Amino acid sequence: MRGLSLNTAGLLAAAIISVLALVVIPQVAPFYILLQITLYFSFAILALSLAFIWGFGGVFSFGQAAFFGLGGYTYAILSINMGSSTVPLIVAIVLPTVFALLLGYLMFYGRLSSVYLAVITLVVTLIFHKFLGHTAGFEYRIGNAHLGGYNGIPAIPPINVPGDVTKFAFPEDMFYIAGVALVIVYFGLRWLLSSHFGRTLIGIRENEERAELLGYDVRLYKMIAFGIAGAIAALGGVMFTNWNSFIDPHVFDLGMSAQIIIWVVVGGLSTLIGPIIGAFALGILALELGTQQTIDVNLILGAILIIVVLFVPEGFVPTIKRMCIWLAESRGWLRSRLDSSDLEEKQGRDG
Repeated sequence: MRGLSLNTAGLLAAAIISVLALVVIPQVAPFYILLQITLYFSFAILALSLAFIWGFGGVFSFGQAAFFGLGGYTYAILSINMGSSTVPLIVAIVLPTVFALLLGYLMFYGRLSSVYLAVITLVVTLIFHKFLGHTAGFEYRIGNAHLGGYNGIPAIPPINVPGDVTKFAFPEDMFYIAGVALVIVYFGLRWLLSSHFGRTLIGIRENEERAELLGYDVRLYKMIAFGIAGAIAALGGVMFTNWNSFIDPHVFDLGMSAQIIIWVVVGGLSTLIGPIIGAFALGILALELGTQQTIDVNLILGAILIIVVLFVPEGFVPTIKRMCIWLAESRGWLRSRLDSSDLEEKQGRDG
């Protein structure tokens, strides 16, 4: 029997851990812990959106907060007006995706440099923040939804069972919904990155000029990747809005954009599991520091970012992984494992 590759074994382990977490945690964790984990699920989805477009696509974007907030606002406005969540949920993902594709088309086909890409995505995010912050007047309403300015939109209807508006998702149900959404995004990105599109995208990140010489439309690949990242961020925004039953312009502010970057950099830019761990770990840290009210959370997060960039530039997950591999090789376990797998594979071919 042919041995499992390390990549396959890691994928299988991630699947088992995901299922066990979704099954076991609700049985042992208090209600308020479930609420916090649900929040971190939405943040982890948001972090994955930046990890994909930046870590694997090579495009640094401040715009993930814009797509996150746009998804949340779209869901809030439509669900209040329609009284059902099915159509609002779909539109809340499709609309930011289309917006991301249009913005990506203008940026990538405009041949803008990476610096200008970062500036434009930041400006777009801040425009949303400024505009929605000045919609407090009664005239700023879309149907039955009053935008509310910096007071936000309250009393947002939760997700309901498709076709039955009387059956809503309770907070405990949102744990499963957001958790499953995170699992789907994670494994979906794993599959996408192993596909021809994903390998080409990584090749473009490594050497854009060479990819163009080989005949690939670099601008098209980046635009599609940017749209996918926008869709993922919008999904995180929908999960956040359902968790909070409220949304305001602060989801677009500079602090939110900075936190997403910190989650990804600290966890590990070149991985998918790293940003998830970063979102959870730093989310918990921010919560604990926020309850003490003795120090600015953003100051601590900024200090952590500086330390990581200086001493652990790859992020914690890649660094820990490399240390584990080094330890295994130094003890001879990994080498014997790889030799055994190669031998079994050769015997399988010979047989």
